[in-house]
Amino acid sequence: MSPATAAPVVTTTNPITSSFADSFADPSIIQGRDGYWYAYATSDPLVANGPFGLMHMARTKDFSSWEYLGTVFNDQTKPSWAAPGSFFWAPDIRYFGGRYVMYFTVTDTLANPGGDPAIGVATAPTPAGPWTAGDGPVVAPRPDGSGGYLGTIDPAMLTAADGKRYLYYGGFYGGIAMTELSADGLHAVGTPTQVTIGDRYEGSYVVYRDGWYYFMGSSMNCCAGPTTGYSVFAGRSRSPRGPFVDADGAKLTDSRVGGTTVITQNGNKWIGPGHHAFITDAAGQDHIVYHAIDRGTPWLTDPFGINRRPMLIDNIDWINGWPRTRAGLGPSEGPVPAPTTGSSLGIDSANPAAGLVGATANPGDSVGGPTASIQGAAQTRASAPGGSLRVEADVKLGSSFTTVLGNQVVATVANNRLTLAAGRRTTSVNLPADFDRTQWNKLSVQVSGSGVTARLNDAGLGDVYAEARLPGLTLRPAPVRWLGTAEVDNLTVRPVAKPVTKLASVPRTGKLLAGDDFNGALGADWSWVRQDDKATVADGNLSWPLENADMVGSGNNAGLLLHATPAGKSWIAETKLHLDTGIDDVRNYQQAGMIVYLNDDDFARLGDVAIWKTRQTEYGRELVARPSDGATSYGAAAIGRTAPTMWMRIAYHENPAGEHVYQAATSVDGKNWTWGASWVLPAAARVGLYAHGEFTGANPPPTATFDYLKFYESK
Repeated sequence: MSPATAAPVVTTTNPITSSFADSFADPSIIQGRDGYWYAYATSDPLVANGPFGLMHMARTKDFSSWEYLGTVFNDQTKPSWAAPGSFFWAPDIRYFGGRYVMYFTVTDTLANPGGDPAIGVATAPTPAGPWTAGDGPVVAPRPDGSGGYLGTIDPAMLTAADGKRYLYYGGFYGGIAMTELSADGLHAVGTPTQVTIGDRYEGSYVVYRDGWYYFMGSSMNCCAGPTTGYSVFAGRSRSPRGPFVDADGAKLTDSRVGGTTVITQNGNKWIGPGHHAFITDAAGQDHIVYHAIDRGTPWLTDPFGINRRPMLIDNIDWINGWPRTRAGLGPSEGPVPAPTTGSSLGIDSANPAAGLVGATANPGDSVGGPTASIQGAAQTRASAPGGSLRVEADVKLGSSFTTVLGNQVVATVANNRLTLAAGRRTTSVNLPADFDRTQWNKLSVQVSGSGVTARLNDAGLGDVYAEARLPGLTLRPAPVRWLGTAEVDNLTVRPVAKPVTKLASVPRTGKLLAGDDFNGALGADWSWVRQDDKATVADGNLSWPLENADMVGSGNNAGLLLHATPAGKSWIAETKLHLDTGIDDVRNYQQAGMIVYLNDDDFARLGDVAIWKTRQTEYGRELVARPSDGATSYGAAAIGRTAPTMWMRIAYHENPAGEHVYQAATSVDGKNWTWGASWVLPAAARVGLYAHGEFTGANPPPTATFDYLKFYESK
């Protein structure tokens, strides 16, 4: 197709559910056999003052226009073992064994009415239902040993390369565990494995890529209105059971908990991006589907009521082996290219035989519509362009089936193996012993300069039965050919999306503008709010025993040591902090760090903080959320990991709207920085230090030692 006749680029703008819903939280998504993409959401009302649903369904063909399909359950079809008034949260959609399978949270069961969450399951012949709920939990409520129940919430299923199905579930209270499932996916079997420490992650999702299992989970508070700092972090492992380790080598089970940033807020209108799912489009581009909050309209109901959490979508770029949303830029606010759907080469993915030579058209079934039957040999009517190519289809396989690209790459499924040949190289991997070739599965073959990959899986949601990989090459123009026996549906042939391989730029320090090395008495640029006489300056340090005090809510009794900020549009403030809060014990909420301060009810606070048995870096925000009575809201984002000695930065700039944006970063060596969330304040603020906690544990309290506070030009 010449540039003059090229199809227009389809764009989408967040939130993508705005045409039918103000809120579509905890989304999951799958491509149905009919070619539509189906999205599912938790049971919050769709619109202000609307009714709670029993989980919601919608679908799209191009991610530009959506159709609302109603609720998953009604009062007659919802699980019979759920207590009256129970909510249904966080649907996780899958397809295997010839049916659609949905896992979800039941917040209260009849076994112990009052709050004993469990994981339920439902099945359906089509992605729109009708859904039949299981007769009991997949994962039953888990007693905590003290009369309550652990957070058995937020399920996510994975089919792994060993052919087994695993379910990840859990949240802040008790951490996230995973259990093996029965072959039909309806029952937990075996002994669960803990994969994250408590008090850090919920909303899990696991994908397989290039030999690694990537666990991703959401952290901090999903629903704090205008102070929501929810974000997604990742760790990876060679095993679906973990241990999952981040890019810096920290485990997700450590007290100083690890996690590499997948998405966090960037200072535009979107805050609290999280509880996500993954999809891969027809061009091989991965996307993250998630909810977030518009900080200008955070509430679906009155302040401190239901949060407005619409569904958003953005690209995932794999950089140095890690998933990053828009190369680290975070949520998009304006129009961006939509996921690539459908096929090139004149192929109608919903009626694939029409675009092939040698294939026979089948009527298919009521779920997927017409299919193509290949018995012997078939090929595309048109020649595929040279360079890169991705060929993907739902397939029911015969005894042997081969895909040929450019007459250079050959991927064959035969003798319970997936074999890939590219040029002179060949590799082969086993399929699980019980792999069922007679059911619909998804087969993809992708060729680009960065690699050649053949993959066979359930539904293209990061699951895997087998993946074969070889070094990349450049294809020659040629028709795509198939040899052997298979029934084919949802066939797409597309050039591979150009990968982004470099992280977006982050703030960098320039010349020193101001600061203090604490080599003498505090100068005129310093000022106290509630001076703490126990803080002393000596020997090049500010030493400050943690106050049993706080800044959150009405507890505005903590001391703050503030410094004047440089004149100008942008700068970076930096400090070095020593604070030993131990590990593995409860030290709530000992903390110290930096603060951006307008007043006691309007600030952002970056601290090394003990949260139950974890040690986390928290970038919190407080503001007045209900002006009628001055009620404040507090929430936070997590950034990087902590250490007894760590470095902190806050970068300031004024955005085009004249708002004051403060982005935080942390480091455990003073050289390699993890940049994280941004908070927006209504006016330029003072920046300083704090050391407090409203804490338990450690008597006498530990001492926070600051080596300096410096301000640099931001480049």
